[in-house]
Amino acid sequence: MPKDVILTPEGLANLKAELDELSTSRRREVAARIKEAREFGDISENAEYDDAKNEQAMLEARIAQLEDKLRSATVIDASDLSTDVVRVGSVVHVKDEAGKTSQYTIVGSAEAKPAERKLSNESPVGKALLGHKKGEEVAFSTPRGERRLKITKIDVQ
Repeated sequence: MPKDVILTPEGLANLKAELDELSTSRRREVAARIKEAREFGDISENAEYDDAKNEQAMLEARIAQLEDKLRSATVIDASDLSTDVVRVGSVVHVKDEAGKTSQYTIVGSAEAKPAERKLSNESPVGKALLGHKKGEEVAFSTPRGERRLKITKIDVQ
């Protein structure tokens, strides 16, 4: 049974754009590579053909994965969110033990990008922040031990 995928409207648009790109132009590119490799002759010992067929298999697997995600997607509407509690779609401002401030956007696992400060609702920090209010302190485990963050502000995207 597929897992429910939680997406923001931006995440939904990104997945649809990627699916469109892969199922149109990338499919045509790979098909052209396969056709070109076939023209080299015997396909039983043709590395270019094998490579193109492997790329086609990976492409089709990614397309199927995206279609599954979109089928089971639940889109979070930011206008329905309130700023009293952290939820998927919230932008959370926090302060750590050292007084350093950070800002995280809580998103579904399908669109998490830690480098862009988009944390999954399933990550240790995301899980710890969910359901808490401004002014509350949350604790979570890291490889270096327990950390604490204080929620200073909650916004919506």
